[in-house]
Amino acid sequence: MNKQELIDAVAADVGESKAATGETIQAVLAVITRAVTEGETVQLVGFGSFSQGQRAARTARNPLTGGEMQIAAAKTVKFTAGKAFKLRLEVA
Repeated sequence: MNKQELIDAVAADVGESKAATGETIQAVLAVITRAVTEGETVQLVGFGSFSQGQRAARTARNPLTGGEMQIAAAKTVKFTAGKAFKLRLEVA
């Protein structure tokens, strides 16, 4: 499902226009993005939580040359599914 399909599905479920639903979804995504970027954890009970993670610097091998290369440390986004979400996956 892409973003437009999500907007269409939510608009049909709540009976709102696609334009209003699209603005709402965009606002929710912007708030989640801003919060995680600032180091906060966003918890949506029953769905899951978004948080910021760290990936350590490491040494890897170039598959073409076989030589070693350094990969820098990086910040990442982590999503952890909530209990209700996991249970829905088990019965599906």
